[in-house]
Amino acid sequence: MEFLRPATWEEALAVKAEHPTALPLAGGTDVMVELNFDQRRPDRLLDLGRIDELRTWQTDAETVRLGAAVPYTRIMERLRADLPGLALAAHTVGSPQIRNRGTVGGNLGAASPAGDSHPALLAAGADVEAESVRGTRLIPVEDFFTGVKRNALAPDELIRAVRIRKADGPQQFSKVGTRNAMVIAVCAFAVALHPRTRTVRTGIGSAAPTPLRATEAEEYLDAALRDGGFWDSGRPIPPPVAAHFAELCSAACRPVDDVRGSAAYRRRAVGVLARRTLGWTWEQYRTMATEGDAQCA
Repeated sequence: MEFLRPATWEEALAVKAEHPTALPLAGGTDVMVELNFDQRRPDRLLDLGRIDELRTWQTDAETVRLGAAVPYTRIMERLRADLPGLALAAHTVGSPQIRNRGTVGGNLGAASPAGDSHPALLAAGADVEAESVRGTRLIPVEDFFTGVKRNALAPDELIRAVRIRKADGPQQFSKVGTRNAMVIAVCAFAVALHPRTRTVRTGIGSAAPTPLRATEAEEYLDAALRDGGFWDSGRPIPPPVAAHFAELCSAACRPVDDVRGSAAYRRRAVGVLARRTLGWTWEQYRTMATEGDAQCA
């Protein structure tokens, strides 16, 4: 196995263009496991660890541009206010040692249906910044996953960054597993309220061949909140509305039976997570609205 270690991003792109089958290595928390268990044996490893710019981020009024190699610990410590859903998801990733090494870029590249960052990225609204010697393109995260551990990157492309919308409302993430961390999710769910556009976005993990949004559930809840005047009034969401939202989230799943859980269990669990996380986020929104009214008064 040949070990390639470029010192700059431009050099990394040139190497990837020359050797399209080279396997990128960032934190190594997925790749090294596969190598250790002989699940993958690439001809070349492309180590991106010397490229400092991949471990930085930039913010503007609406977006965080997160370098592909920013570790989960940094997201938890420095970006919780702007990316609360992703920070919550980061808390559930492995052990502290894994969180110090693991990256969102690596999680996206692995494209596992159970990737913990994926539901939060779907709910927040994100674009994957893919680059090659041919140029740069932005791939909406909902279009990035093409199959089990398959993604939309061209053979000569690398993930440079992820552009994520800053939170303008409450976000939540929750997953079902045998414990809170150091476990592959049986299923996971994220929800984000977007008061500026008066919309809701969701993200589901480990309940289909790819991470996905429950778009029908989102459209139903958008209409219910709009038509009922809930955004302005801040009234509690009626239980039948929350229950139907949960049912639609369950219906969006396409799970399979495996050693971690049955398809029926996953559908049921996603519905429970959807109802609970919606309740948590809406209660946060109501609290924020009440505090805002009090300050205005």
